[in-house]
Amino acid sequence: MSVTISGLRRVSSPLQMVFRKLNCWTGAITKIHRKVYERTYPTVLVQSDGSSINIRYYEPRQIIQLPLDLSTLTEAERKARLAARRPKTMIKIEDELEDTFNPKKYLKYIKK
Repeated sequence: MSVTISGLRRVSSPLQMVFRKLNCWTGAITKIHRKVYERTYPTVLVQSDGSSINIRYYEPRQIIQLPLDLSTLTEAERKARLAARRPKTMIKIEDELEDTFNPKKYLKYIKK
């Protein structure tokens, strides 16, 4: 089938007309058309607002979480976030056990 359109060359099919309109920017908006792509791994990217995107990353990771921008938070939220980052102090509780065990009480049960 041959199609002639004014201003365009003669092409053999309408599909070829579509491919003639593609330029160098079309590769940037399409997906990778391979099931296995060398040296990339499927990874979940979690943005600071909580949304997630599936991407291909060069290192084998399960999830990547982007840091939160503290300048966008309110003063109370910023203080709460900074307080959560501080190291927690460990409270040591020492219990004193009273040892009332008397071994002489059980000597009568030992066979000689």
